[in-house]
Amino acid sequence: MTSPLLDLPDAVAAEGIDAGVAAHYGSFNREQRTLEAGDGFVDLSHREVVRVTGPDRLTWLHSLTTQQLTAVQPGEWTWSLVLSPQGHVEHAFAIIDDGETATLHTEPGAGQPLLEFLQRMVFMTRVEVTDATDELAVTWRPKGYDLVPRERLTAYAEAAGPACGIWAFEALRIARGEARFGLDTDHRTIPNEAGWIPSAVHLDKGCYRGQETVARVHTLGRPPRRLVMLHLDGSENRLPERGADLLNGEKVVGFVGSSARHHELGPIALALVKRNVPVDAVLTADGLVAGQEVVVDPDVGLHVRPKLG
Repeated sequence: MTSPLLDLPDAVAAEGIDAGVAAHYGSFNREQRTLEAGDGFVDLSHREVVRVTGPDRLTWLHSLTTQQLTAVQPGEWTWSLVLSPQGHVEHAFAIIDDGETATLHTEPGAGQPLLEFLQRMVFMTRVEVTDATDELAVTWRPKGYDLVPRERLTAYAEAAGPACGIWAFEALRIARGEARFGLDTDHRTIPNEAGWIPSAVHLDKGCYRGQETVARVHTLGRPPRRLVMLHLDGSENRLPERGADLLNGEKVVGFVGSSARHHELGPIALALVKRNVPVDAVLTADGLVAGQEVVVDPDVGLHVRPKLG
């Protein structure tokens, strides 16, 4: 779905999974500084939206996911996951409830699988699950996400500006060490590897599918892989391909996720690396030399990188 905000002055369209919104509006470095200062907004209207209504919606979602949703406050955003029986992440989404309706948004292309999963799990529960992507657009401001009726997106931009592109948003996200589902993860990822404890996983809630794996790794420590931020060699004017092998010498030790050019840190990327790789090892990512910065503690599986940007 193509955003009307691509008609704004200097807008340059993004490509790949982020096609449909702007990569930048003239200067992604300036736009990063704008967002860091607490100003502006980012058009994320390519993200897909699912609506859940009915009196049982929160207790039902609570039973299916990793998050404590029965105590969620109206108007408060949180993140949640759906896991396989083995604890692998199958769905990841942000969720907000207004007291009557729970609204979820997820990655482009991930909305339909999430919708179909939830619809299969309704059974006799008093809930209704529908696709709201055509009705609601997602945006982000430094205070958090907004849901905007699609027909009002241009008016929203005029009031919330200046507009900042997805390249600026991604650079700051990567610098914060926040994994993005499907880009920085694969089909084997467990929450303990990606830094989603405790932001998307409530360790004290009741039973949910995959809980045994999460609890065991949290208790015993040492998840199979860990999320790291890579500081890439900036002598070449390129970034590594997403999914490229990460090498320690000639040995494959992980894969590269999303990457960006940060206005202060330079070229950076996120990667999942095998547990036994020394944290001070210099690695190679798609032919680029890369130093590591720990995002997820390799022993306890918790996010440890300071929240910057």
